[in-house]
Amino acid sequence: MKQRVVVIGLGIFGMNLVKELCKSGVEVVAIDKSKETVQKARDCATKAIVADGTDQDVMNAIGVREDDIVIVSFGEDLAASTLITLHLKQMKVKTIIVKAPNEEHKLILEKVGATEVIIPEKEMADKIAKSLVSPNVIDYIPLADDYMIGEIAPPAGFIGKTIGELQLRGKYHIDVIAVRDMLTEKITMVPAANFVVKDSEVLIVVGREEDVDKIK
Repeated sequence: MKQRVVVIGLGIFGMNLVKELCKSGVEVVAIDKSKETVQKARDCATKAIVADGTDQDVMNAIGVREDDIVIVSFGEDLAASTLITLHLKQMKVKTIIVKAPNEEHKLILEKVGATEVIIPEKEMADKIAKSLVSPNVIDYIPLADDYMIGEIAPPAGFIGKTIGELQLRGKYHIDVIAVRDMLTEKITMVPAANFVVKDSEVLIVVGREEDVDKIK
């Protein structure tokens, strides 16, 4: 059975999520109490339904499945987000992703069963701050214990040198796990020591954030 994503709550975040998922060819079910909002989602969603996501009987009637990826997007309405998350957990949904406004709400949602809680405003602020402090860090994914996976635009001094010559592990304590050519989108996984870095490429590295920040 094809993987399906159910988005409950069609505010700005939820609606944009539906649109982007649909562009990628994902089967998307969009749910909101507002008939007008659902009407807008019908232009892109596989199925758009006017319903109260906090009503477990309604969710059962809609046919939310255990293997669905369910994304709950209710802004600052913690009561609604918590209730839906609890119901989805009782329905044995394996992947429940919930939008939260802050860390306090995140802790509560994790306690009631959310498998992942995202704080979009905080994550965007972190990325903007990172881009200002370290302009060559194109994008990054934070990991545990201050580690990160990041896309790094190589400084001028890296161009024309091999991975071995750069000695990134010895000098910076980071590892290059892949190289992406921005012109061809070709990805070279775990490049060899004799791989020569070009100015059209970005390095995908893993290491502590403070070590990655040293490459400027």
